[in-house]
Amino acid sequence: MSVSENRLQVVFGSGQVGSALAAHLAGLGLPVRVVSRHRAAGLPKVVNWCGADATNFEAASEAANGAAVIYQCLNASYAKWAELFPPLQQGVLAAAERNEALLVSLENLYGYGPTDGVPMTEDLPLAATTIKGRTRAAMTQELLNARDAGRVHIAIGRASDFFGASVTESTLGERIFANALAGRRADFIGNPDLAHTYSYVPDIAAGLATLGTDERAIDGVWHLPGPETTTTRQILDLVAHEVGHPVGVRSVSKLAVRALGLVNPKMRALVEMAYEFDRPFVLDTTKFQTTFGRVGTPLPTAIAATVDGYRNKAIATALPTDSPNHITSQRKAERR
Repeated sequence: MSVSENRLQVVFGSGQVGSALAAHLAGLGLPVRVVSRHRAAGLPKVVNWCGADATNFEAASEAANGAAVIYQCLNASYAKWAELFPPLQQGVLAAAERNEALLVSLENLYGYGPTDGVPMTEDLPLAATTIKGRTRAAMTQELLNARDAGRVHIAIGRASDFFGASVTESTLGERIFANALAGRRADFIGNPDLAHTYSYVPDIAAGLATLGTDERAIDGVWHLPGPETTTTRQILDLVAHEVGHPVGVRSVSKLAVRALGLVNPKMRALVEMAYEFDRPFVLDTTKFQTTFGRVGTPLPTAIAATVDGYRNKAIATALPTDSPNHITSQRKAERR
């Protein structure tokens, strides 16, 4: 199977990764269509948008009509992730099969389960022990089965915990960057002194684009490159440098998270994944880097850009909505 550089790229999902991927693909000069329930603000003008619900197989297939490559960047509400996510993938898979398109699927690392600090490589078995982990592993197997049956060609790209200017609901999201800019302590679940790989959204987008446009990626599983792995505390030191003052950390124990989960569905859903933060959690991206020659953004650069993005959003929120500075700030944010 060959991948043509001037054929339609269809991105399912207009969230933090889907929007970044669409912009990246458009920047490569490729025709791009984004499919989502609601149009995202800030999509480049050259990107076409189509409204559709991926759980409606006919609508999803029609929305992807003419696609050479389909990217699965949809996600589901975290509290109902195991229930709502599989039907979304099934709709995108059906769209890829019916359009005979390469399916590039973004995955997280839940399927591996606890690895006791051993760096994760692509040949690690999917041995998840949690509800969300087993859901993720089953979804991966669904893609592999479709590939092995000759129904579709795939490329799976896996990334660790997201961060970036557009990321809020993440371990390295608002509780870190927004709190730091406001002079508050950063909230963190687990031990901040352990090595932990974080994935930067622009790197994820670039990595997925590589999987969709390079024939060597077809039918493989790939760990997407990102900034160098370090400890969360060292990341907080970089954040402190950017905001101009020390950033304290308030570690939240698993017991406290479990207690909060009694009244907060998101926190309740987070409890089972807490193992990622009580031992080293390291993603090995050697296979991707040696194959494609692409590495991630240096960590100081990624942290600086993320802080800058959060700062701009804070300024825009503080300004009156009809002020020229507010409008300018909004336009700057949309261009990122």
